[in-house]
Amino acid sequence: MTARRRDKAPNQADVARLAGVSQSAVSRVVSGDTATNRIPEETRQRILHAVRQLGYVANPAARAMRKKRNNLLGVHTFEPVFPHAREDFYFEFLLGIEERAEETGFDLVLFTSTGVGGGGERKIYRDGTNRLNLADGSILLGVATNRDELARLWYEGYPFVHIGRREVPGAEIPSVIPDYRSASARIVEKLAGHGHRRLGYVREYLEMEPYEDRRTGYAEAVARLGLTDHSPGFHGEQGISDAWLDELARGSGTAVVVESVRLANSLRDGLSARGLKVPDDVSVAVLEGAPPDPGGRWDSLEIPRIEIGRMAVDRLRALLDDPDERTESLLVDCAVIPGTTIADAR
Repeated sequence: MTARRRDKAPNQADVARLAGVSQSAVSRVVSGDTATNRIPEETRQRILHAVRQLGYVANPAARAMRKKRNNLLGVHTFEPVFPHAREDFYFEFLLGIEERAEETGFDLVLFTSTGVGGGGERKIYRDGTNRLNLADGSILLGVATNRDELARLWYEGYPFVHIGRREVPGAEIPSVIPDYRSASARIVEKLAGHGHRRLGYVREYLEMEPYEDRRTGYAEAVARLGLTDHSPGFHGEQGISDAWLDELARGSGTAVVVESVRLANSLRDGLSARGLKVPDDVSVAVLEGAPPDPGGRWDSLEIPRIEIGRMAVDRLRALLDDPDERTESLLVDCAVIPGTTIADAR
């Protein structure tokens, strides 16, 4: 059963939504801040009406918690992600978290143990107890996110920020989110600018929000620009089939967008086996960060992982500074990095 927050006492975010104002305006009005003289009287009255309508009462216990910190921020990963090499995907997220925590006077606690009987899955709750309570608040990351635990954390009001978009029915998960949707669209626009009209798409086996965002951005751009894509991947098939590679070799498309470097390498090998070269015969772009390799640098996305880690610390600190605040998720732009795998259509 999904935890819901409907029965909890209203907070300032609820008042702000009902009154149609910013949460900072609500905070100034209900706290008696002298800055309220800069708020129009009509707006002030609308806020007070929403306060009365919702029965909002300031939370003195939450405010008092601000004075009882131990200056510890938690980092919880839902699977082993502690880097063994600088090339590890999570390394730069962790580096950004560490940098910003140090700059702002916080120590970090890395939660790595699993729950009893968890089958290797890293659990937040053990015997009904939130293990993250050791820290003032926590940053969560990883692929195998436990959505039930996210919902419970949110329902209980524990301060946390998730790196990456995760949808949990009935909960508003505060997140710092790489904007894969917009970046995927820009890659399609780049291909169209090189004259490519017939595209193909190769998808990973994962069905998660980051991949949904990539697929949505790609599909929207294909439709908007009047391009065509008859590939199996565009219609939901995972991986790369020999039958589709044969079609590609016969000229069914001039460019392919791939969700991962792993699949891009497989695509290049499959094309090479059929006498085709990237980008001479088929242009290829990758929808994730792609380091240079002996075959040239993939045209790809750049995820600002260090900056996202730093932003996650700042968002968490904002939650700790104002426990009444329901922090909105933050969308972070991903750059399109030029490489050597896109050429003009032939």
